[in-house]
Amino acid sequence: MTGHGQFHWNELMTKDIAASKAFYGEVLGWTFEDMPMGDGTVYTVAMAGGQPAAGLFDMASMTEAGPEGWFAYIAVDDLDAALAAARERGAIVYREPFDVPDVGRIAILADPRGAAQGWMTPARR
Repeated sequence: MTGHGQFHWNELMTKDIAASKAFYGEVLGWTFEDMPMGDGTVYTVAMAGGQPAAGLFDMASMTEAGPEGWFAYIAVDDLDAALAAARERGAIVYREPFDVPDVGRIAILADPRGAAQGWMTPARR
C-alpha cells in the first residue's frame, strides 16, 4: 500500500487509446485490460509483468479536453482533511471528492502555482 504523500497512480490522458496502446505495448511490453465504467466510458489499465502499472483515460468523453499527457495521483490518509488544508494554503479544487469502488476516494486539484494533480485515499485491500 502506498503511504501518505507518495505517488500512488499515474494515468495517461489520451485522445487516441488505440495509438497509445500500440506505442506502450510495443515499446514497454505493456498489456492492457479494459474496464467498463458503467456509463459507456471504458477505462484501460496497463499491465507490466501481470501487475497494474498505469491507467489510460480516453479524453474523447470529456467535454473540455486539454492537451494529452500523464497525470499523477498522490496518496493521502484523509482526503477531506488534506483538501481543507490545501484550500487554506491557496489550492484550487477542480473536482470535489468522489468515490470509485475498490479504488478509493479521489479529488482533482491544483496547487497555488497551478500544477494539477489528483489526491486520493486508496481503498483498503
